[in-house]
Amino acid sequence: MSPVEKIIVGLEERSYPIFIGPDLLKEADTYLADYISDRQVIIISDTIIGPLYQGSFTKKITPLCTRLDNLRVPAGEASKSLSAYNTLCEEILNIGIDRKTVLIALGGGVIGDLVGFVAASLLRGIDFIQIPTSLLAQVDSSVGGKTGINATAGKNLIGAFHQPKLVLADTSLLATLPKRELLSGYAEIVKYGLLGDAEFFSWLEKNWSNVLSLKQDEIVFAVRRSCEMKADIVAKDETETGIRALLNLGHTFAHAFEAVGRYNGDLLHGEAVAAGLGLAFDFSVAKQICKPEDALRVHAHLMEVGLPDDYSALPAGKAAVSTLIQHMKKDKKAFAGNLTFILTHKIGEACVMPNISETELTTFFMAKGVNHV
Repeated sequence: MSPVEKIIVGLEERSYPIFIGPDLLKEADTYLADYISDRQVIIISDTIIGPLYQGSFTKKITPLCTRLDNLRVPAGEASKSLSAYNTLCEEILNIGIDRKTVLIALGGGVIGDLVGFVAASLLRGIDFIQIPTSLLAQVDSSVGGKTGINATAGKNLIGAFHQPKLVLADTSLLATLPKRELLSGYAEIVKYGLLGDAEFFSWLEKNWSNVLSLKQDEIVFAVRRSCEMKADIVAKDETETGIRALLNLGHTFAHAFEAVGRYNGDLLHGEAVAAGLGLAFDFSVAKQICKPEDALRVHAHLMEVGLPDDYSALPAGKAAVSTLIQHMKKDKKAFAGNLTFILTHKIGEACVMPNISETELTTFFMAKGVNHV
Protein backbone atom coordinates (compact mmCIF):
# COMPACT_ATOMS: atom_id res chain seq x y z
CA MET A 1 0.00 0.00 0.00
CA SER A 2 1.24 3.50 -0.81
CA PRO A 3 2.11 5.62 2.23
CA VAL A 4 -0.03 8.67 2.87
CA GLU A 5 1.58 11.74 1.35
CA LYS A 6 1.29 15.14 3.03
CA ILE A 7 1.85 18.47 1.31
CA ILE A 8 1.56 21.87 2.97
CA VAL A 9 0.21 24.85 1.07
CA GLY A 10 2.33 27.55 2.70
CA LEU A 11 0.24 30.67 3.28
CA GLU A 12 1.49 31.69 6.74
CA GLU A 13 -1.41 31.66 9.20
CA ARG A 14 -3.72 30.27 6.49
CA SER A 15 -1.48 27.34 5.56
CA TYR A 16 -3.20 23.99 5.24
CA PRO A 17 -2.36 20.34 4.57
CA ILE A 18 -3.21 18.14 1.60
CA PHE A 19 -3.32 14.43 2.44
CA ILE A 20 -3.03 12.03 -0.50
CA GLY A 21 -3.40 8.26 -0.47
CA PRO A 22 -5.81 5.31 -0.57
CA ASP A 23 -8.64 4.68 1.91
CA LEU A 24 -8.37 8.05 3.64
CA LEU A 25 -12.15 8.46 3.87
CA LYS A 26 -12.29 5.36 6.06
CA GLU A 27 -10.10 7.22 8.55
CA ALA A 28 -11.72 10.60 8.07
CA ASP A 29 -12.29 11.10 11.79
CA THR A 30 -8.53 10.97 12.38
CA TYR A 31 -7.70 13.50 9.67
CA LEU A 32 -10.60 15.87 10.39
CA ALA A 33 -10.63 15.81 14.19
CA ASP A 34 -8.61 19.00 14.64
CA TYR A 35 -10.91 20.89 12.28
CA ILE A 36 -14.44 19.76 13.19
CA SER A 37 -14.40 18.63 16.84
CA ASP A 38 -17.16 20.30 18.88
CA ARG A 39 -18.35 22.24 15.84
CA GLN A 40 -21.41 22.20 13.61
CA VAL A 41 -20.72 20.51 10.27
CA ILE A 42 -22.68 20.50 7.01
CA ILE A 43 -21.64 18.02 4.31
CA ILE A 44 -22.57 19.05 0.78
CA SER A 45 -22.40 16.54 -2.07
CA ASP A 46 -24.24 15.87 -5.31
CA THR A 47 -26.87 13.38 -6.43
CA ILE A 48 -24.25 10.95 -7.79
CA ILE A 49 -21.48 11.08 -5.17
CA GLY A 50 -23.77 11.59 -2.19
CA PRO A 51 -25.45 8.16 -2.30
CA LEU A 52 -22.03 6.49 -2.59
CA TYR A 53 -20.20 8.10 0.31
CA GLN A 54 -22.28 10.49 2.41
CA GLY A 55 -23.76 7.78 4.62
CA SER A 56 -20.55 6.06 5.71
CA PHE A 57 -18.70 9.37 5.97
CA THR A 58 -21.43 10.81 8.17
CA LYS A 59 -21.27 7.84 10.54
CA LYS A 60 -17.50 8.20 10.79
CA ILE A 61 -17.43 11.84 11.84
CA THR A 62 -20.77 12.35 13.64
CA PRO A 63 -19.29 11.61 17.10
CA LEU A 64 -16.93 14.56 16.66
CA CYS A 65 -19.57 17.18 15.81
CA THR A 66 -22.10 19.11 17.85
CA ARG A 67 -24.48 18.83 14.91
CA LEU A 68 -24.17 17.32 11.43
CA ASP A 69 -26.42 17.88 8.41
CA ASN A 70 -26.26 16.60 4.84
CA LEU A 71 -27.28 18.46 1.69
CA ARG A 72 -27.15 17.51 -2.00
CA VAL A 73 -27.24 19.48 -5.22
CA PRO A 74 -27.92 18.14 -8.73
CA ALA A 75 -24.85 16.55 -10.30
CA GLY A 76 -23.23 18.37 -13.19
CA GLU A 77 -21.83 21.71 -14.33
CA ALA A 78 -25.30 23.27 -14.19
CA SER A 79 -24.91 23.44 -10.40
CA LYS A 80 -22.12 26.01 -10.83
CA SER A 81 -24.78 28.66 -11.35
CA LEU A 82 -26.28 31.64 -9.54
CA SER A 83 -29.53 29.77 -9.02
CA ALA A 84 -27.81 26.74 -7.46
CA TYR A 85 -25.63 29.04 -5.35
CA ASN A 86 -28.67 30.94 -4.09
CA THR A 87 -30.60 27.75 -3.31
CA LEU A 88 -27.68 26.24 -1.38
CA CYS A 89 -27.11 29.43 0.62
CA GLU A 90 -30.78 29.54 1.60
CA GLU A 91 -30.80 25.86 2.60
CA ILE A 92 -27.76 26.33 4.82
CA LEU A 93 -29.13 29.51 6.40
CA ASN A 94 -32.43 27.73 7.08
CA ILE A 95 -30.52 25.05 9.01
CA GLY A 96 -29.01 27.81 11.13
CA ILE A 97 -25.26 28.42 11.31
CA ASP A 98 -22.68 30.52 13.12
CA ARG A 99 -19.13 31.55 12.33
CA LYS A 100 -17.73 28.28 13.71
CA THR A 101 -19.79 26.15 11.32
CA VAL A 102 -17.70 24.06 8.91
CA LEU A 103 -18.84 23.16 5.40
CA ILE A 104 -17.42 19.99 3.81
CA ALA A 105 -17.35 19.72 0.02
CA LEU A 106 -17.63 16.02 -0.84
CA GLY A 107 -17.50 15.66 -4.60
CA GLY A 108 -15.78 16.75 -7.78
CA GLY A 109 -14.74 20.15 -9.01
CA VAL A 110 -18.27 21.53 -9.31
CA ILE A 111 -19.02 20.76 -5.67
CA GLY A 112 -15.70 22.13 -4.46
CA ASP A 113 -16.04 25.37 -6.42
CA LEU A 114 -19.67 25.89 -5.39
CA VAL A 115 -19.27 25.02 -1.71
CA GLY A 116 -16.08 27.05 -1.45
CA PHE A 117 -17.85 30.12 -2.81
CA VAL A 118 -20.78 29.57 -0.47
CA ALA A 119 -18.33 29.28 2.44
CA ALA A 120 -16.61 32.50 1.34
CA SER A 121 -19.97 34.30 1.26
CA LEU A 122 -21.93 33.12 4.29
CA LEU A 123 -21.42 35.32 7.35
CA ARG A 124 -18.61 36.94 5.32
CA GLY A 125 -16.58 33.76 5.44
CA ILE A 126 -16.71 30.43 7.28
CA ASP A 127 -14.38 27.43 7.24
CA PHE A 128 -14.64 24.67 4.68
CA ILE A 129 -12.88 21.39 3.92
CA GLN A 130 -12.30 19.84 0.50
CA ILE A 131 -12.77 16.10 -0.02
CA PRO A 132 -12.35 15.80 -3.81
CA THR A 133 -13.72 12.63 -5.37
CA SER A 134 -12.68 13.16 -9.00
CA LEU A 135 -9.16 13.06 -10.40
CA LEU A 136 -9.51 16.57 -11.80
CA ALA A 137 -10.54 17.94 -8.42
CA GLN A 138 -7.77 16.08 -6.58
CA VAL A 139 -5.01 17.48 -8.77
CA ASP A 140 -6.37 20.94 -9.46
CA SER A 141 -9.59 22.58 -8.34
CA SER A 142 -9.53 21.51 -4.67
CA VAL A 143 -6.14 23.17 -4.10
CA GLY A 144 -5.41 26.87 -4.10
CA GLY A 145 -8.54 28.60 -2.86
CA LYS A 146 -10.17 29.55 -6.16
CA THR A 147 -13.92 29.22 -5.66
CA GLY A 148 -16.77 30.31 -7.86
CA ILE A 149 -19.57 29.74 -10.30
CA ASN A 150 -20.22 30.30 -13.99
CA ALA A 151 -22.10 33.17 -15.58
CA THR A 152 -23.86 33.31 -18.92
CA ALA A 153 -20.94 35.45 -20.06
CA GLY A 154 -18.34 32.81 -19.22
CA LYS A 155 -16.79 30.27 -16.88
CA ASN A 156 -15.73 31.08 -13.31
CA LEU A 157 -16.47 34.79 -13.66
CA ILE A 158 -18.22 35.03 -10.27
CA GLY A 159 -16.21 33.90 -7.26
CA ALA A 160 -13.69 34.57 -4.54
CA PHE A 161 -10.35 33.41 -3.20
CA HIS A 162 -11.14 31.38 -0.08
CA GLN A 163 -8.67 28.74 1.10
CA PRO A 164 -9.87 25.44 2.58
CA LYS A 165 -8.67 24.31 6.00
CA LEU A 166 -7.77 20.84 4.73
CA VAL A 167 -7.79 18.80 1.52
CA LEU A 168 -8.30 15.03 1.82
CA ALA A 169 -7.52 13.36 -1.52
CA ASP A 170 -8.52 9.69 -1.21
CA THR A 171 -7.23 7.99 -4.35
CA SER A 172 -9.40 4.91 -3.68
CA LEU A 173 -12.47 7.00 -4.54
CA LEU A 174 -11.26 7.30 -8.12
CA ALA A 175 -12.17 3.65 -8.76
CA THR A 176 -15.83 4.58 -9.29
CA LEU A 177 -15.07 7.13 -12.03
CA PRO A 178 -15.90 6.42 -15.68
CA LYS A 179 -12.86 6.30 -17.96
CA ARG A 180 -13.86 9.58 -19.58
CA GLU A 181 -13.79 11.35 -16.19
CA LEU A 182 -10.36 9.88 -15.43
CA LEU A 183 -9.06 11.11 -18.77
CA SER A 184 -10.48 14.54 -18.06
CA GLY A 185 -8.52 14.71 -14.82
CA TYR A 186 -5.42 13.32 -16.48
CA ALA A 187 -5.35 16.33 -18.81
CA GLU A 188 -4.71 18.57 -15.81
CA ILE A 189 -1.88 16.27 -14.69
CA VAL A 190 -0.28 16.60 -18.12
CA LYS A 191 -0.61 20.37 -17.81
CA TYR A 192 1.71 20.43 -14.79
CA GLY A 193 4.46 18.64 -16.65
CA LEU A 194 4.10 20.93 -19.64
CA LEU A 195 4.13 24.17 -17.67
CA GLY A 196 7.02 23.48 -15.32
CA ASP A 197 8.43 19.96 -15.07
CA ALA A 198 9.72 18.31 -18.24
CA GLU A 199 10.95 15.32 -16.24
CA PHE A 200 7.43 14.74 -14.90
CA PHE A 201 6.02 14.88 -18.43
CA SER A 202 8.58 12.29 -19.54
CA TRP A 203 7.51 10.11 -16.59
CA LEU A 204 3.88 10.44 -17.71
CA GLU A 205 4.79 9.37 -21.24
CA LYS A 206 6.15 6.12 -19.77
CA ASN A 207 3.64 5.55 -16.96
CA TRP A 208 0.32 6.99 -18.15
CA SER A 209 -1.30 3.57 -18.51
CA ASN A 210 -0.61 2.70 -14.86
CA VAL A 211 -1.85 6.12 -13.76
CA LEU A 212 -5.14 5.68 -15.62
CA SER A 213 -5.39 2.07 -14.40
CA LEU A 214 -5.18 3.52 -10.88
CA LYS A 215 -2.12 1.54 -9.84
CA GLN A 216 -1.69 3.03 -6.38
CA ASP A 217 2.01 3.88 -6.53
CA GLU A 218 1.63 5.67 -9.86
CA ILE A 219 -1.66 7.44 -9.16
CA VAL A 220 -0.49 8.65 -5.75
CA PHE A 221 2.75 9.93 -7.27
CA ALA A 222 0.92 11.71 -10.10
CA VAL A 223 -1.55 13.37 -7.71
CA ARG A 224 1.23 14.28 -5.28
CA ARG A 225 3.47 15.84 -7.92
CA SER A 226 0.56 17.82 -9.36
CA CYS A 227 -0.45 19.12 -5.92
CA GLU A 228 3.18 19.88 -5.05
CA MET A 229 3.56 22.04 -8.12
CA LYS A 230 0.29 23.86 -7.56
CA ALA A 231 0.97 24.37 -3.84
CA ASP A 232 4.37 25.87 -4.62
CA ILE A 233 2.92 28.31 -7.15
CA VAL A 234 -0.04 29.27 -4.93
CA ALA A 235 2.29 29.95 -1.98
CA LYS A 236 4.21 32.43 -4.15
CA ASP A 237 1.18 34.06 -5.81
CA GLU A 238 -2.11 33.33 -4.06
CA THR A 239 -4.33 35.78 -5.92
CA GLU A 240 -2.91 35.35 -9.43
CA THR A 241 -1.09 38.63 -9.91
CA GLY A 242 1.98 36.89 -11.37
CA ILE A 243 3.20 33.32 -11.82
CA ARG A 244 -0.07 31.68 -10.78
CA ALA A 245 -1.33 32.59 -14.24
CA LEU A 246 0.93 29.81 -15.57
CA LEU A 247 -1.57 27.31 -14.14
CA ASN A 248 -3.92 28.53 -16.88
CA LEU A 249 -1.87 26.89 -19.64
CA GLY A 250 -4.42 25.78 -22.24
CA HIS A 251 -7.30 27.33 -20.32
CA THR A 252 -7.97 30.48 -22.36
CA PHE A 253 -8.77 28.20 -25.27
CA ALA A 254 -10.54 25.67 -23.03
CA HIS A 255 -12.90 28.12 -21.35
CA ALA A 256 -14.01 29.45 -24.73
CA PHE A 257 -14.74 25.91 -25.92
CA GLU A 258 -16.79 25.25 -22.77
CA ALA A 259 -18.72 28.50 -23.15
CA VAL A 260 -19.62 27.55 -26.73
CA GLY A 261 -21.04 24.30 -25.36
CA ARG A 262 -23.00 26.20 -22.68
CA TYR A 263 -21.73 23.82 -19.98
CA ASN A 264 -24.28 21.20 -20.97
CA GLY A 265 -22.08 18.18 -20.18
CA ASP A 266 -21.20 17.29 -23.76
CA LEU A 267 -17.68 18.62 -23.21
CA LEU A 268 -15.78 17.85 -20.01
CA HIS A 269 -13.40 20.45 -18.61
CA GLY A 270 -10.36 18.22 -19.02
CA GLU A 271 -11.25 17.49 -22.63
CA ALA A 272 -11.36 21.21 -23.33
CA VAL A 273 -8.06 21.66 -21.47
CA ALA A 274 -6.38 18.89 -23.48
CA ALA A 275 -7.38 20.55 -26.75
CA GLY A 276 -6.24 23.86 -25.29
CA LEU A 277 -2.83 22.42 -24.41
CA GLY A 278 -2.33 21.24 -27.97
CA LEU A 279 -3.35 24.63 -29.32
CA ALA A 280 -1.15 26.49 -26.83
CA PHE A 281 1.88 24.61 -28.14
CA ASP A 282 0.79 25.16 -31.75
CA PHE A 283 0.33 28.88 -31.09
CA SER A 284 3.77 28.98 -29.46
CA VAL A 285 5.25 27.37 -32.57
CA ALA A 286 3.39 29.85 -34.78
CA LYS A 287 4.92 32.69 -32.76
CA GLN A 288 8.34 31.04 -33.17
CA ILE A 289 9.01 30.75 -29.45
CA CYS A 290 8.78 26.93 -29.28
CA LYS A 291 10.23 24.16 -31.43
CA PRO A 292 7.74 22.21 -33.59
CA GLU A 293 9.03 18.89 -32.24
CA ASP A 294 7.85 19.82 -28.73
CA ALA A 295 4.34 20.48 -30.04
CA LEU A 296 4.38 17.20 -31.95
CA ARG A 297 5.37 15.36 -28.79
CA VAL A 298 2.48 16.92 -26.85
CA HIS A 299 -0.03 16.05 -29.58
CA ALA A 300 1.31 12.48 -29.74
CA HIS A 301 0.87 11.95 -26.01
CA LEU A 302 -2.63 13.38 -25.87
CA MET A 303 -3.72 11.20 -28.79
CA GLU A 304 -2.04 8.10 -27.33
CA VAL A 305 -3.97 8.34 -24.07
CA GLY A 306 -7.26 9.11 -25.85
CA LEU A 307 -7.65 12.85 -25.25
CA PRO A 308 -8.54 15.47 -27.88
CA ASP A 309 -5.44 17.36 -28.97
CA ASP A 310 -7.04 20.09 -31.08
CA TYR A 311 -10.32 21.96 -31.50
CA SER A 312 -11.26 19.71 -34.41
CA ALA A 313 -10.94 16.66 -32.13
CA LEU A 314 -13.40 17.86 -29.50
CA PRO A 315 -16.51 15.70 -28.95
CA ALA A 316 -18.76 18.76 -28.75
CA GLY A 317 -20.14 21.23 -31.28
CA LYS A 318 -17.92 23.72 -33.03
CA ALA A 319 -18.06 27.49 -33.40
CA ALA A 320 -16.64 30.11 -35.72
CA VAL A 321 -13.44 32.01 -34.97
CA SER A 322 -15.36 35.20 -34.21
CA THR A 323 -17.49 33.43 -31.59
CA LEU A 324 -14.47 31.83 -29.92
CA ILE A 325 -12.64 35.15 -29.74
CA GLN A 326 -15.64 36.90 -28.23
CA HIS A 327 -15.62 34.33 -25.43
CA MET A 328 -11.84 34.70 -25.00
CA LYS A 329 -12.22 38.45 -24.57
CA LYS A 330 -14.13 37.71 -21.36
CA ASP A 331 -11.12 35.83 -19.98
CA LYS A 332 -9.91 37.25 -16.65
CA LYS A 333 -6.42 37.79 -18.11
CA ALA A 334 -7.69 40.04 -20.92
CA PHE A 335 -6.82 43.74 -20.65
CA ALA A 336 -7.73 46.80 -22.73
CA GLY A 337 -9.18 44.72 -25.54
CA ASN A 338 -6.11 42.52 -25.93
CA LEU A 339 -5.75 38.93 -24.81
CA THR A 340 -3.12 37.34 -22.62
CA PHE A 341 -2.23 33.71 -23.28
CA ILE A 342 -0.10 31.25 -21.39
CA LEU A 343 2.25 29.85 -24.01
CA THR A 344 5.47 27.83 -23.89
CA HIS A 345 9.13 28.12 -24.77
CA LYS A 346 9.43 24.35 -24.52
CA ILE A 347 8.01 21.39 -22.63
CA GLY A 348 8.38 22.29 -18.96
CA GLU A 349 8.70 26.05 -19.48
CA ALA A 350 5.48 28.03 -19.78
CA CYS A 351 5.39 31.81 -20.14
CA VAL A 352 2.90 34.66 -19.98
CA MET A 353 2.32 36.22 -23.41
CA PRO A 354 0.32 39.49 -23.22
CA ASN A 355 -1.02 41.75 -25.97
CA ILE A 356 -2.25 39.08 -28.37
CA SER A 357 -4.39 40.88 -30.93
CA GLU A 358 -7.64 39.63 -32.39
CA THR A 359 -6.04 39.72 -35.84
CA GLU A 360 -3.15 37.49 -34.79
CA LEU A 361 -5.49 35.01 -33.13
CA THR A 362 -7.81 34.96 -36.14
CA THR A 363 -4.88 34.23 -38.45
CA PHE A 364 -3.82 31.35 -36.19
CA PHE A 365 -7.30 29.83 -36.05
CA MET A 366 -7.76 30.17 -39.80
CA ALA A 367 -4.49 28.32 -40.35
CA LYS A 368 -5.89 25.56 -38.10
CA GLY A 369 -8.95 25.27 -40.34
CA VAL A 370 -11.51 26.89 -38.02
CA ASN A 371 -14.28 28.70 -39.90
CA HIS A 372 -13.97 32.48 -39.84
CA VAL A 373 -17.69 33.20 -39.55
